[in-house]
Formats: sequence, structure tokens, C-alpha cells
Amino acid sequence: MSIKHPIISVTGSSGAGTSTVRHTFAQICRREGVSAALVGGDSFHRYTRTDMDAAQEAAETAGNHHFSHFGPKANLFQDLETMFRVYSETGMGRMRHYIHTEEEAKEFGAPEGTFTDWEDMPDNTDVLLYEGLHGALVTQDVNVARYADLKIGVVPVINLEWIQKIHRDKVTRGYSTEAVTDTILRRMRDYVTYICPQFTQTDINFQRVPMVDTSNPFIARWIPTADESLVVIRFKDPHGIDFSYLISMLPDSFMSRANSIVVPGSKLDLAMQLILTPHVVRLVGRAKRAT
Repeated sequence: MSIKHPIISVTGSSGAGTSTVRHTFAQICRREGVSAALVGGDSFHRYTRTDMDAAQEAAETAGNHHFSHFGPKANLFQDLETMFRVYSETGMGRMRHYIHTEEEAKEFGAPEGTFTDWEDMPDNTDVLLYEGLHGALVTQDVNVARYADLKIGVVPVINLEWIQKIHRDKVTRGYSTEAVTDTILRRMRDYVTYICPQFTQTDINFQRVPMVDTSNPFIARWIPTADESLVVIRFKDPHGIDFSYLISMLPDSFMSRANSIVVPGSKLDLAMQLILTPHVVRLVGRAKRAT
């Protein structure tokens, strides 16, 4: 953690919806006049798309059927921790971009499935905003979580997470249902080992729960809508959270536990704005007073 150079990390699995939270933070930063260094977790993958396919094939040939983007062999965990540490100490660091789409390829001038060159972060940012798979990672060798001042988990129930991933990968990346299913199965060991434990480290978790049948996510024709969902919001430390205010501002919401509130899915963005804005203002205000 750092008073002068705060870090916010948004972490969740592929298809969980972390980009939604990132967009909410971006809106908050624009409204509050906060300058943020935006870092995508995919930029700390070890391989380009082509090299990942080759590494996966080699792993399969060697009998490793669990090689995945979730685990240490496919990621630069040490570099990710170093980036968090250096920013917390200096407000600077090195970053790059992973090119997911044709539009991003045009924007950054690099082919799809590759990385841009490493470059220095922008000068004089108020906060680092990380969004990706490993923003609260703790292993025997690295501890990314200790450097983040606010850790947000995005964790739909597992069937919904799979539905969202299947639809995203089919629509935006052209994969078949069978290919995405194979990826889900291959990642399961690393999901349990490296993804799930992060959500004991996070300060706030947002978990979307569908109110419709998602028993077989592999045949679902559409993603449950916001109106067909509830969102469970869990606070690691509920001290200081004004639940009465939140319930009054979010119609049809209620407390399910002493540290949790349940809100209609259609109110998720408003709930994020109400909950996260004070955290951003507090972190940035504390940093400015310290400098």
C-alpha cells in the first residue's frame, strides 16, 4: 500500500465482467478530475496468441492438460508484482498493451494477439487502475495484493461466468462453443489455485446472481439480463459503510448479512458509483495531502 501513489485493482476471471467495473472507475475519475494510469492484466501474459497456442500444444504433448492463462507458466507474475511495487513507491512504472481486436490493432499499430512495446507510464497520475486476472494474487513467490490500496473482486456465480465467457468468445473472437468449453475445462485447476483465493483478499466483491435457469450454461442462448439478476455486494470490513444510505438510494435492495447488501442487477452501475466514488476521493485526497 502507498499513501502518495495509491493503487486500485479490479480482479476477476475471464468473462467475469471486470471491464464493467473498469469503465465505472473511468467515469468516476473523469467526473472527479482524477488522472489514472490504466493497466490491463493481459499485458502481463507471457506469450503472444500464436506463442500461447504453441506452448499449450507442447504442454499437452508433455502430458500437462491444465496449462492456462490463469497459471504462473503463462504469466509474468514477478513483473506484475514489480510494477505494483514500483508504482506504489514512485508513481511510475512500465506498461504495455495486449491487442485483443482489430480495432485495437488499428489504434496501437500492432497485430491482433500481440503486445505493444514496453513504455513508461504517463507522468503525474493520481492513481494506478489495474483490471485483469491477478490483481489480488498471493502465492509462495509473489504478493501482488499487498501493494493495492483498494481491491475489487468481480465474481459472478460460476454458471453465469461461463455463459458470459462463451458468448463473449464466440461473438468477439469467433470461437466455437466446443473450443471455449475446452478452455474452461483446461483452466479449472488454475482457476481453483490462482483465481478463487484472490477473493479472500479483496475489499469489496460484486457477485451477480441470475434469477433465471442457468443449469446448463453450455446451451444457453443468451446472457441473463440485468433485470433478470441480483447483485450481492460483500464488504470485507463493513465498518464505516452506511448501509441505510445505500438501501435508501437503491430501491428494492436489502442487507443479507452484516457485511453484505443485495441490489437489483439494473442498479449495479449506480451501486458502484455510490460505493466506489468515496473510496477514490479518499485515496486521491490522502495522496495529495501527503505530497
